[in-house]
Amino acid sequence: MKNRCWLAVPLFLYAPLLLAAEPAKLDGANTAWMLVSATLVLFMTLPGLALFYGGLVRTKNVLSVLMQCFAITCVVSLAWVIVGYSIAFGDGGAANAWWGGLGKSFLAGIDVKTVKGSIPETVFAMYQMTFAIITPALVVGAYAERVKFSGMLFFSVAWLLLVYVPIAHWVWGDGWLAKMGVMDFAGGTVVHANAGIAALVCALVLGRRRGFPETAMPPHNMTMAVTGACMLWCGWFGFNAGSALAADGAAGMAMLVTHIAAATGSLAWMICEWSRFGKPSVLGIVTGMVAGLGTITPASGFVGPMGAIAIGAAAGVVCFFATNYMKRALGVDDSLDVFPVHGVGGIMGTTLTGVFVSSAFGGIGYPENQGMGGQVLVQIVGVLATLAWSGVLSWLLLKLADAIFGMRVANEEETEGLDTVLHNEQGYNL
Repeated sequence: MKNRCWLAVPLFLYAPLLLAAEPAKLDGANTAWMLVSATLVLFMTLPGLALFYGGLVRTKNVLSVLMQCFAITCVVSLAWVIVGYSIAFGDGGAANAWWGGLGKSFLAGIDVKTVKGSIPETVFAMYQMTFAIITPALVVGAYAERVKFSGMLFFSVAWLLLVYVPIAHWVWGDGWLAKMGVMDFAGGTVVHANAGIAALVCALVLGRRRGFPETAMPPHNMTMAVTGACMLWCGWFGFNAGSALAADGAAGMAMLVTHIAAATGSLAWMICEWSRFGKPSVLGIVTGMVAGLGTITPASGFVGPMGAIAIGAAAGVVCFFATNYMKRALGVDDSLDVFPVHGVGGIMGTTLTGVFVSSAFGGIGYPENQGMGGQVLVQIVGVLATLAWSGVLSWLLLKLADAIFGMRVANEEETEGLDTVLHNEQGYNL
């Protein structure tokens, strides 16, 4: 009997290894929530962002904006499957701090049984694809009404693979910024600061629209724009709460603070505009909403309601003045205010995450051996790395696209409108 007892010792010693070798288990509730979240985030681009941006441009350019958002959705989806997902979320081997490698190109090794965490990896890849779609689509607002379709497509795909995907790996793919401890729950750096600085570079390189700022260029259809903005608000719950990758308390809190920040940002912008210009505008209140949503995005899984109110209020005020300063003082023609809303919001939200994550403000608290000053410094490093990489690469890619395809339409084509010149169609039969 004693000899037989000794036979159990090797099994006891190797039990942890056997347990570690067990495959990850699929969670049905988490999977269902992530399927919904992926749909919500795609809904943000089509039709949300497309309608929002489409309503803000002039009648002669509405179809061009809708076409840009739709085409970006298609081409980015293929680029993501072919190589984008692998670079962002692959293993990467020895170079994992910088990129994920090409081992998962064409989603190699992913089938119906492959699990990522507690959800199918197919669902994870699809969810992350929707983020990859909306980020270059945000940049559309910077060059609206004057960009060539061919140049836009080339720039969007190249920017996705050389700018978005590496930064996504650095922050979310266990890259060097993740190892440093940067806290970006849903895309303050990866999406908003990234798209924002790219938009600013686009606006500067392409130059102003003809007649800007002397000629008034009001939105042609505010009803369309507000409809798109409402879709963005609803879709953002998938964007932020879905980033928990589970149907749990973190997702619930992320959804709550997202809504609070959106409402606060809307009201803060409205009050600023009302005080300065005498009347609150519909365009102002929906833009404040977008500013609040973009600014809370990096903090959404880390802060509580108190932090959401403070971040939302800061977004409404700061982004309002940033928008007016860029257009009125600097004369920069970022057509639909991508940098002052998304860029400034992403920078500010990522930085303020280091403040309001504190348990004193209702946040989840700081990592071990980290305080407010140290975490804010880490957040700033993440922001600066994103701005530097995206800014320089965006400039280079714009120059390359311009040399190959040309980025800007001719003056007479811009006057006629991109709908007719580029697509031989009209948005309205008037």
